[in-house]
Amino acid sequence: MSFNPLDIRYQEFKRKLRGYDPEEVRAYLGQVADYVSGLEEQLAEARRKIAELESALDEAREGEAELKRAVVAAERIAREVRAQAEREAELIRAEAEAAKERTLREAMEHLRKIQRDIERLKKERELFKEQFRGLLEGYLASLEKPERTPGRTG
Repeated sequence: MSFNPLDIRYQEFKRKLRGYDPEEVRAYLGQVADYVSGLEEQLAEARRKIAELESALDEAREGEAELKRAVVAAERIAREVRAQAEREAELIRAEAEAAKERTLREAMEHLRKIQRDIERLKKERELFKEQFRGLLEGYLASLEKPERTPGRTG
């Protein structure tokens, strides 16, 4: 059975001999009706707050779900960026290794060329020394021969 303030306020009772004082009963029923009315207002306010809180909770749950999706997406992007960075680092490392090999090859080739040049110059120096020695020996031999005077036979 449900009660509302109006039903309580205007409730009618049968009259009997030696019954309750009707005015006192009416006053009491008025107080009860006012109290029930206050309770109904509190209940309505509580229901309104519950509805607001449920709405806020639903929004918070939606926000949480969206945040979870964003975190998952951020983690996926981070993994992709990390993988891309690793690929780029490997490519840079491979390029550096190739450049090192190329530089080393070029340096070795240059070294061999320098060594060939040194050998060639050593041979040229020896040849020059021999030719110069021959020239000096020729001059020395000509200096050691007796001088001939022109016109004299002898």
